[in-house]
Amino acid sequence: MKLPSIKVHNRQRQVAIDRKELQAFARRALPLCLEKNRSGQMEFSEIDVILVSDRRMAQLHHRFMGIDGPTDVITFQHGEIFLSVEMAKRQAASYHTSFQHELRLYLVHGLLHLAGYDDREALVRRQMERTQERIVARAAA
Repeated sequence: MKLPSIKVHNRQRQVAIDRKELQAFARRALPLCLEKNRSGQMEFSEIDVILVSDRRMAQLHHRFMGIDGPTDVITFQHGEIFLSVEMAKRQAASYHTSFQHELRLYLVHGLLHLAGYDDREALVRRQMERTQERIVARAAA
């Protein structure tokens, strides 16, 4: 099975990021997320993970979903995953976890969407959350 390439791009200046570490994590997480895909493949050859500010995320959220304010992750089915770095920092404090862990959860969440997961229903959302946590733990090594 040929994996898509995955690249992390830092397009924000609010929070310091170890982009190389997050990209290494993404490369480890990608095949684990594909295990959860029925076909074991993705429809594209490249995935771009773009780290953005709350301001930029709010613009994307409004433009593409018609919802005001920032969100944590937006995934586009052509292979782009946008992560709000500021949201990850706030949520890490709220959930008493690390900023790095929260960013990793967001990244895996986006990858699972690309692998076909849909979290609009409560039962599936809970299953997806459990799957995310397992993948983050396995790929963190």
